[in-house]
Amino acid sequence: MATAKHHTTHDLRREVVGTIGLLTDAEDFAAMRRYRTFTFRDHATYLREIEHLLRTLAAEGKHTTLALFDPEEYEQYCTDTGQNPDTPTGRTSFTAELAASGPTVTYDGRPLSDIVPDLVDEALRHSTLEYAEHLLTEAGRCADCGEDIGVSAFTRSAHLLSRILDTAGPGIHHIVCSVTLDVAPLLGALHAERTPDGLLHLDESDALEVTTLLAVGIARKAPGGLVLRATTPDRPDRVCGWRLTGEHLTPLTEAEVFDAYCTDAHTGDPVPPEPGLDYGPAPDLGPYEDPHHRH
Repeated sequence: MATAKHHTTHDLRREVVGTIGLLTDAEDFAAMRRYRTFTFRDHATYLREIEHLLRTLAAEGKHTTLALFDPEEYEQYCTDTGQNPDTPTGRTSFTAELAASGPTVTYDGRPLSDIVPDLVDEALRHSTLEYAEHLLTEAGRCADCGEDIGVSAFTRSAHLLSRILDTAGPGIHHIVCSVTLDVAPLLGALHAERTPDGLLHLDESDALEVTTLLAVGIARKAPGGLVLRATTPDRPDRVCGWRLTGEHLTPLTEAEVFDAYCTDAHTGDPVPPEPGLDYGPAPDLGPYEDPHHRH
């Protein structure tokens, strides 16, 4: 009986999933050293121990995710919840909160050095989406008609993105959306594939991000645009784009899309053109008639 119980417990342990809050850079690691119960003294050793733990859990058949552990957010969390930050309980409680509501990546056996950039990118994307959603919420209502500006902008953005994917036709499509704000530019990307029979496959979270960012540009009448790269069999990849002007996406000319695609979005420096890439004018997306839009 005891042996059977032992095997049952062992089997259950293999099905337990967990999340590790990871301090990815030395500065965050140094901030945690103020706590007496945080016993690591060297960031490199800490990362090696984390990687060893991940491999051990994977060998036991356990599913583990990684979350970005931010010391400032942790301190605020402990203040808000009345917990002592200098305790393992406080850290595990915060990590559980991250697992429930924050960005995570699954440990897939790759070296930790390869996974960390994915985790940082996921955290950045999550914070960008949260910020964009906040901007849409605070856009308020139209003074003339009382319409919710954020909702209207999101509806229009979703229509425009749908039109772009429709006009792109069958193939693999990569869309990059950029919106320029005073604080910082918002960037998002969507990878989609439309099969010859018309079925569309895409990541819904990516689609939500791009739709939301474009909606922010529409709601705030901020400059921005989208660039589409289409890959289809037996022909060179094609690139085209649109400029966001107010509530409209205006097709870029061949020269304009070449300039946009061959310029670093962050530095403004020129980027060498990619051999074999076809730069062309974007199709007109046609009129948009929103029965609820009264501007």
